[in-house]
This record gives sequence, C-alpha cells and structure tokens, in this order.
Amino acid sequence: LFPRLDASFPLQSGASKKEPVSSLEQVIKETSREMVARSAATLITYPFHVITLRCMVQFIGRETKYSGTLSAFTTIYREEGILGFFAGLIPRLLGDILSLWLCNMLAYLINTYALENGRGDPRGGPAAHQPCSPLQFFASMLTYGGVLVSNLMAVNNCGLGGGLLPYAPTYSSWLDCWSQGGREGNMSRGNSLFFRKVPAGKRYVWE
Repeated sequence: LFPRLDASFPLQSGASKKEPVSSLEQVIKETSREMVARSAATLITYPFHVITLRCMVQFIGRETKYSGTLSAFTTIYREEGILGFFAGLIPRLLGDILSLWLCNMLAYLINTYALENGRGDPRGGPAAHQPCSPLQFFASMLTYGGVLVSNLMAVNNCGLGGGLLPYAPTYSSWLDCWSQGGREGNMSRGNSLFFRKVPAGKRYVWE
C-alpha cells in the first residue's frame, strides 16, 4: 500500500527540495534566448515607435504632417521607403542587447560570489528579473546612449521642424550622431529622473 523508501528518495518532515544554482552556461543560454525574443519584439514594434516619436515631435513646429497612424504609415513609406520605419533601429537594438547581457551577468556574479550559498533568483541573481530592479536600472543607465541616439535618428531630417536646425542638427548616420553627442557631452541628456545636465560650453537664452 505504501511505496518503499530507500536512499534515493530521502524524505524529511518540513524539508523542501532546493533548486540548484544556475551555472554560467545556463545563464548564457537563457540570456541568448531572451535576447533573440526581445530583439524580435523590438523589430516588429519599432515602426510604431518611430511614428509615436514623430507625432510628438511635430508639436514643436505646430505641424500636422502626420494626422494619424494610417496617415503616418503612408507618408513615411512614400517619402523614405521601408527603411524609414526603422530609422535608428541599430543603436536601439545594441542598447537593449548590452543592457540585457550586463544585467544578467551582474546578477549571476552577485548570486554566485556575493550571496551566501548562491541564494537568489534561480536564473542568475536576486531579483534580477523583477520590475524596476536595481540591476536593470543600473544597466539601462550605462546603455542609455543607444536609446538616445535611436530616438534622435528616428526624427532626424524627416521633414519636421523638430528634426531640423535650429532645434536639432542633421546627422549623416547614427555613428555621426553618437560621435557628435559624445563631443558635446549630450549622451546622458534626459537620463536623470530629477535633474537636467547642462553641457559645458553651452549657452541658453530665454525670451
């Protein structure tokens, strides 16, 4: 009536099966899968991101170039072709991928070497995949330049006043945008939640 108990099935009252700590190989494998899934999601939804940014930027010049989603799709395709929907995609993907790998690898190192007995998230770190975790926030801060360059390139020279001088310079490529932003000290613009950084050597005039 009862199963035979032997050494291969040790049972203790109140004992729970402990999950094994993830190895580096497992963390790399799961992070690779997550990278592919996140990149695919970004690739599919990026045209809507471009349209959203341009619809917001056109308020700077009180323009009505994009009157809606369908109108934006038609206008962008007619003026820029299919590549217009993916303006700034490369720095966005690079920023997301670097942020993901940095967050997961830091979580693995903390879980393996900093916490006693490797307690924490079974995929590599304590609360590494929880919303608003400190590691995710730290990783996003370090890779913020990719997001900034991506947003700038999405509206760069698209025919809107907000993407042209005097509001914004025109860039030949996202590498040019990154290089110029780095020289001017603008790569952390908009990164702070509470403060705004004024780049050195810049002067601002209020009417």
